[in-house]
Amino acid sequence: SLFDEPLAIAVQGLGPRQQVTLRTSLRDETGELFQASARYQAGDDGELDLARCPALPGGSFSGLEPMGLLWALQPQKPFWRLVKRDVQSPFLLQLEVLEGHGERPGRLLAQAQHERAFLRDGVRRVPVREGRIRATLFLPP
Repeated sequence: SLFDEPLAIAVQGLGPRQQVTLRTSLRDETGELFQASARYQAGDDGELDLARCPALPGGSFSGLEPMGLLWALQPQKPFWRLVKRDVQSPFLLQLEVLEGHGERPGRLLAQAQHERAFLRDGVRRVPVREGRIRATLFLPP
């Protein structure tokens, strides 16, 4: 997905009302780790859709926040900021579903990797240098 597009996150195959912790992580271009986590409870059907299920207290955020696992990413290193310098390569977002809640969630139930791109396929990036002006022009396919 493109970085500014909403991301739909859902988990299927859980037990009825099963408690799980979802954790996201990514490394910036310098290798610094950013993470977020949230506690959830699956529905009676064993499904968890972040657009309909609120995060429970105790994680990086709580409440109905479908994109919370992305906006709540925090660096391991204090005062570090998530900055993208090379917009031609995507961020690789790791998603994990862990059993239970608590400081140390249980076993890994599922995991996925998702690319968050900054440019659509075919977009050309043209550096502009004119006198003291420095810019980048992005041209659609």
